[in-house]
Amino acid sequence: MAFVPAPNYQCAYNPPIPYTTLIAGGLRPGMAVCIQAILPSKCNRFAINFATGEDESSDIALHMNARYDGRDRVVFNTRQGDVWGEEEMKKEMPFKSGKPFVAMFEVTPNNYLVSASGERFYEFGHRIPLCQVQWLQVTGDITVQALSIMGSGPAVKGNLVMSAAQAPLPPMLGPPFINPAVPFHASIRGGMFPKRTVVVKGMVKSNAKSFGINLKAGFSNDIIFHLNPRLNKSTVIRNHCINGVWGEEEKDLAKNPFKQGEYFDVSVRSGVNNFKVFINGSHSFNYASRMANMQQVDTVEVEGDVKLLFVLI
Repeated sequence: MAFVPAPNYQCAYNPPIPYTTLIAGGLRPGMAVCIQAILPSKCNRFAINFATGEDESSDIALHMNARYDGRDRVVFNTRQGDVWGEEEMKKEMPFKSGKPFVAMFEVTPNNYLVSASGERFYEFGHRIPLCQVQWLQVTGDITVQALSIMGSGPAVKGNLVMSAAQAPLPPMLGPPFINPAVPFHASIRGGMFPKRTVVVKGMVKSNAKSFGINLKAGFSNDIIFHLNPRLNKSTVIRNHCINGVWGEEEKDLAKNPFKQGEYFDVSVRSGVNNFKVFINGSHSFNYASRMANMQQVDTVEVEGDVKLLFVLI
């Protein structure tokens, strides 16, 4: 069972390159785009474009072009009416050949804030109005493992382009928490009513022993769902803790998808009386809820040996 993203959230896993996708509702301040990728050992160049159209001749509001030619650099530019603007260049190269990385683009009213694997890298001012930016393009010598487009909130729901599978799902409320510190704690507005989704994306530290993702009932501080990958034991524990008493651990899982030094994303979707858990885009398991009223599950926590890239609620 593949993960179906909720409105205000778009994601793709291992898409073919070149890859072009519509940005549902268009680009707006408060949105963010996260691209997890790896480069071949011999890389010439790759590009990520925020464009006004889907074809190659469309205007490009942000062109990020990493070039590997002995003078490794990252070039930023725009193109309007087939004419390129003035290049802005960053001579540091955070995207290494043969290495996985994450590029994050945060959209503000004034610019694009670009991060590389959690570190701020560049700011590129808007030259083309955001309201004209409708498409995202990825081209060149790059393998995209996961791509996420995060919206800014329910106010834009009427403009979203939704698939039939997305239509019954409540929208992600956003805005996303970008590169938040660990331990992480946030409220889930309205609670985990049926079909509500929480997405956590991060990287397991290279020396990690374990980390945890908890969904809690804030009024009692009970842990209704505890996801605990234990890297030193190669197990993924699922449990709950009610009135200070832990339940019986669930361990059965065909394959541990969490590896030291690797990226992951976990999507937890509430059912009527359970949680459906998707890891890296694939359904991994369900966990029965010990709480009759799922809306009382209103808090998410992340702790342990992990670096967070984003949390979307």
